[in-house]
Amino acid sequence: MKKLLFGFRLDHWLVAICMATMVVIAFVNVLSRYIFHFSLAATEEITINLFVWMTIIGIGIAFERGGHMGMVTFYNLFPKSLQKASIVTYSVLAAGLFLVLDYFMIQAIYDEITLFQARSASLDIPVWIYYLGLPVLSVFVFLGIYRDAMTKLAGKEEE
Repeated sequence: MKKLLFGFRLDHWLVAICMATMVVIAFVNVLSRYIFHFSLAATEEITINLFVWMTIIGIGIAFERGGHMGMVTFYNLFPKSLQKASIVTYSVLAAGLFLVLDYFMIQAIYDEITLFQARSASLDIPVWIYYLGLPVLSVFVFLGIYRDAMTKLAGKEEE
């Protein structure tokens, strides 16, 4: 189930595509500045938003790999039942945090569509399109939290 596209996972592909796009855009902008003596205005807007989207996907990958910060000093002293309870607790808290972020971002998207109708400075596209990345890409965060919890719970049961 983890492998989706050409033997690799979709989240890894999306991060790679975002990074490659950012590199190409930055390189084209540097060439534009030195050859044509002007900078492309849209490069900063696109690069910043791709970086944010890449970070959201990366959070899910970090959760899955257990790469998030953890307090293991006391955790290792806990009995196995309390370790399992703490795994479930921090997983629920992490998912709850992202649900709150998604709620407020969906509210901001709604406000942008109905009230403000702001457009981006350089590309003149609706700003809510950039905002849409957080709730959509949070799927990878929730998957990462779930996979991390299942891996740790399964690992603790085997010991």
